[in-house]
Amino acid sequence: MHDIEPGQPDTQPGAETDRNALPEIVALAVVALAIGLFTRFVTRSSLWLDEALSVNIAQLPLGEMTEALKHDGHPPLYYALLHGWMDVFGSGDVAVRGLSGLLGIATLPLVWILGRRKGGTVLAWVAVAVVAVSPFAVRYSNETRMYSLVILLVVIGWLLIDDIVDRKKATIVRFVGLAFVGAALLYSHYWSIWLLGAVGITSLWKIWRSPDRSARRPWTGIAIATVVAGVAFLPWLPTMLYQSANTGTPWAKASRPTSAFSVVLADNGGGAYGEQTLVAAMFAMAMVLGLLGVAIDRRTTALDLRTRTPFRGAAWIASLTFAIGCVVSYVSSSAFASRYSAVIFPFIALLAAAGCVCFTSRWVRFGVVAVFCSFLAIGAFWNVISQRTELKVIADAVQASSQEGDIVVFCPDQLGPAGSRVMPSGLTLVSYPTYDEGKFVDWVDYAQRNAASDPDAFAARLLADAGSTRSIYLVWNDSYKTFEGKCGGLLAALAAARLPEQLIGDDGERYFEHAALTRFAAPA
Repeated sequence: MHDIEPGQPDTQPGAETDRNALPEIVALAVVALAIGLFTRFVTRSSLWLDEALSVNIAQLPLGEMTEALKHDGHPPLYYALLHGWMDVFGSGDVAVRGLSGLLGIATLPLVWILGRRKGGTVLAWVAVAVVAVSPFAVRYSNETRMYSLVILLVVIGWLLIDDIVDRKKATIVRFVGLAFVGAALLYSHYWSIWLLGAVGITSLWKIWRSPDRSARRPWTGIAIATVVAGVAFLPWLPTMLYQSANTGTPWAKASRPTSAFSVVLADNGGGAYGEQTLVAAMFAMAMVLGLLGVAIDRRTTALDLRTRTPFRGAAWIASLTFAIGCVVSYVSSSAFASRYSAVIFPFIALLAAAGCVCFTSRWVRFGVVAVFCSFLAIGAFWNVISQRTELKVIADAVQASSQEGDIVVFCPDQLGPAGSRVMPSGLTLVSYPTYDEGKFVDWVDYAQRNAASDPDAFAARLLADAGSTRSIYLVWNDSYKTFEGKCGGLLAALAAARLPEQLIGDDGERYFEHAALTRFAAPA
């Protein structure tokens, strides 16, 4: 987040900032920006589980949001912002994703400023190009979740710390701004705790190591701002502790830190398409070069294990944040999802951009940047054309054959939020095992409730409600964690009473959120 050893931008040839190097880099960055603008606001997919849940919670009155979030497991800031956004722009798919897109676009000029400070004008444009077409940044700029907000706040916080430490502008306004950004991060995503922890640990280390009071002053202010951010979070702390004790991450197993890092690289590669592994490997190599790469001459770039001064701080904060978060998650048996790495994405993106420019030759540098951004753009476009959920296809099949009053069952309930959003009107919607309409998922004591559920009793109630005139449509997937065998049991119980007809197959190869559709027609 800062230069651990404060210094000026690199003066080695690979970090040159002469204007003769700019035209082709600027042109490439403009193309990348055009791609980034397009991909941040266009996607073919309807909302999947997490997005639909975000919308359903944000649509609640603000006074009811805290209680809903106690059963969901997230802090409230993004939901409050989305609530106000939907009051103005509505709740359609494009509208609700527009907030994340706007936040993603707002990040780009700040990335330019950050790159200019750390490595000059060339790095500034390359950093913008990398972030503009980054599959990770694109994905979370067109998804109705808080991760685009988190990325923006991290970049703002980084710029404030850079002002305070490296630009010697340790003003009260900046310290207050840093405290505000820290609190906003805590109220946006819980992995921000580990980021602020990393900043706090680093501040204490620098205070201890600084030779005099003037050198300690900026770090003391940063430490105090971090504490103030934590104090501002105290009103929400009881809710977070309740969530931690009762919700957790029942949807997946805990990941080892090494496994989590590989998932982060894969997600920065862009998704489940053919070139993902290649792009992830390129991203990893670019980060290594960004931290260690030193141009010796026009033909040679070497690795300096002492690391490059302007990027040492970014690597340190990203590594410490990730290490703390992964260790805590693993010890507490909490799952890791690559989207949590939004708190470190600006650091690793700048490192990757710096790796692309650590070459003396102008045209070698341009070629590396062009190839890297081209492969990133493949992942960005993959996010545009890929379908995150199969439920819209299922809803179309239900609409083609259903009659008003028919019953649609979501098994498990995790299919309900996205499914209920796209199902035709006039149908009765229920979810397994709670028998509610499926707009929310109650994660409190989730595994225990699912284990205690009875598919046979649920089927008996369904059949009684359907009577002799209403068809039953079962939207199901038996592979969800804590539901093993339950949805298959429900299918078997219904099939014992009515003839099943499979309308849609479970297509896990094509869809991230996938399910099958089986119809149990009303008796003739």
